[in-house]
Amino acid sequence: GNRRETRLLGILSFVHSTVWKVLFGKVADSLEKGTEHEDEYMISEKELLVNRFISIPKDMGAFNCGAFVAGIVKGVLDNAGFPAVVTAHFVPMEGQQRPRTTILIKFAEEVSYTFFLL
Repeated sequence: GNRRETRLLGILSFVHSTVWKVLFGKVADSLEKGTEHEDEYMISEKELLVNRFISIPKDMGAFNCGAFVAGIVKGVLDNAGFPAVVTAHFVPMEGQQRPRTTILIKFAEEVSYTFFLL
């Protein structure tokens, strides 16, 4: 049967592979642990589908349509019992014209306490 994921790395792997495959037909390019904060993880995509075909008006500046995907990831994590703040960011890449999109996941304090300190 279906069981609820109770491990932090398990739920991150589920989002990186299974959820990403359902949404985009492939696993995400990378899943990395943040280097500055213990409770942060990043899912990066060289060309996130929602950013590839949408032109943002100049007056909207650095608006990132990846925010939509960040909302989906937040919904999955929150409903699996891993509340987090999830945001989308453009990250310039050496030698690439377009920046990659990074979905930054910062887990809530109660998740941090349960999974990082014990």
